[in-house]
Amino acid sequence: MRRILFVCSQNRLRSPTAEQVFADDPNLEVASAGVDATAETPLSPELIEWAEVIFTMERAHSRKMSARFGRYLRRQRVICLDIPDIYSFMDPQLVEILRARIPRLLGTLGPLRIDS
Repeated sequence: MRRILFVCSQNRLRSPTAEQVFADDPNLEVASAGVDATAETPLSPELIEWAEVIFTMERAHSRKMSARFGRYLRRQRVICLDIPDIYSFMDPQLVEILRARIPRLLGTLGPLRIDS
């Protein structure tokens, strides 16, 4: 089972949508967080260490995460989805984008190694 973390700014629209879309996938454990201090669920070292793959919605999220939590990013694969902040929670177009991109990207990663 792969542990996937979705990251956006406030953890109110895009990353919670992704979490909900993939919550019932039997091959995934999913969570979401935001890089801003005022996020619904702020990104933390514990969430980063838990994750095997981290999907950020924008490059700015990847940069903020690396700047603040770089020392915790050891074995995780970080992938930017380039999804702009123009969607509402569970927006059908956002859901369609996520359903198209995430399985394809996970398929290209191959097996993930688990460090002891």
